Amino acid sequence: MSQQADTSGTAGSYGAADTRPTKIMYVAEATAHGGRDGYVTSHDGRIELRLAMPPALGGDGNGTNPEQLFAAGYSSCFHNALVLVGRRAGLDLSGSTVAAKVGIGPNNARGYGLAVALNVSLPLIDQDLASRLVAAAHQVCPYSNATRDNIDVSIVLS
Repeated sequence: MSQQADTSGTAGSYGAADTRPTKIMYVAEATAHGGRDGYVTSHDGRIELRLAMPPALGGDGNGTNPEQLFAAGYSSCFHNALVLVGRRAGLDLSGSTVAAKVGIGPNNARGYGLAVALNVSLPLIDQDLASRLVAAAHQVCPYSNATRDNIDVSIVLS
């Protein structure tokens, strides 16, 4: 059974919480060469990926694309935030997963926008507690904080 998690902010009528970092603990560096039909590299050499437009956008699909990279980053970051929140509550979240779907399409400002759907599985946790953990993780996760009120993010418990 799927259930939509309550991911509303906690700031209420007092305005949005300031989620900017107070201290930078790590900086990742990557460089794109050739845009969506090129390649990306990281400064430490751990990433060297060919990029290609997906067939749905007119490309050959013979490489990864920025939306896949964003989905991988968001799902892993959100899962880590979920485990952190669970650990703080004394819970074991073994077997939990977070899957991300990132969609891209035209927006009303003559550009393009993203939409994200996160599917969270917490098989050992009841739905009510799982919903509260997901809402707390959504406040902790840097990707959630960066995207809040900028793109549509839906979170579904399955």
